[in-house]
Amino acid sequence: MKVVNIASAKKLNSLVDAPMPELKEGDVLVKIHAVGLNHVDLLWADQQVKPDDTILGLEMAGEVVDGNNTKYNVGTRVMGLIDNGGYAEYIAVPAERLMPIPANIDYKKAATIPESFLTAYQTLFTIGNLHDNQTVLIHAGASGVGTAAIQLVKQLTKATVITTSSTKKTDICLEYGADYAIDYRNSDFAEEVQRITDGHGADLILDFIGASYYQQNIKSVAMDGQIILIGNLGGSEIKDVNIMDIIGKRITITGTLLSSRSSEYKAQLINDFSNDVYDLLADDKIKLYVSNEFDLSESAQALTCMREKQNTGKIILNVK
Repeated sequence: MKVVNIASAKKLNSLVDAPMPELKEGDVLVKIHAVGLNHVDLLWADQQVKPDDTILGLEMAGEVVDGNNTKYNVGTRVMGLIDNGGYAEYIAVPAERLMPIPANIDYKKAATIPESFLTAYQTLFTIGNLHDNQTVLIHAGASGVGTAAIQLVKQLTKATVITTSSTKKTDICLEYGADYAIDYRNSDFAEEVQRITDGHGADLILDFIGASYYQQNIKSVAMDGQIILIGNLGGSEIKDVNIMDIIGKRITITGTLLSSRSSEYKAQLINDFSNDVYDLLADDKIKLYVSNEFDLSESAQALTCMREKQNTGKIILNVK
């Protein structure tokens, strides 16, 4: 079968040959139709933190071609959260890591769901414990995880959503349901958060940016609030940290990376997410948007698109 691995990801034609996956007990063989891109893919491709033959891809959508005595029958359309291997024609996936695709959602849109929505759900509810009448600040609000988080908050709680984004993306955040969209290029978001919340601050902050936002996040977060670190797009090293700022406001700072979680954790997360969100997806109450799409052979171009922040939503690879 054809795949894209770390060694081939930046080549003009990224496809290389690999053996068909072998099924273990409890695995399902899936013919992949679409793959969602994530920043972890970019990290692996650019920094080569995994072996060269590692196949990229943390989320995919396709059809079952061998149910292997699991609950999934041949022909069932599924989407899955995987550890790697999505940039391929076929993949073997543990059955508990799959979800059926609702009838109203095509493969392309289904491929935008697993990693982005499960990351958003995890940070908001499993870790963040967000509930009604709180305020959440979502950085990179127009990103795949950002737009997922906005919608999950508005569908599952009565919390207030504040987002930050670049000038051209604030309208996108509002379209997805944000109550307030701050243009970080023309405003001090910490001052804006304090103004919007009448000095209370954000009870929960989802931060993809990291070091460059640290001081403003400390100013933005409420007393007893949480900051959840999901990425480091703005750097990893923070200078001049005064831990009394954290102690004084009793701030909880948590780092999380879904891709490194255990299979058991991911299976439970998928179960919880399905219970809370699956019907919303099936009833068209969640918007799914594909910003850019490429063929699997064009993985290098797709990664460049993400690296240069050309997208305003999810980037998809089509697998023929």
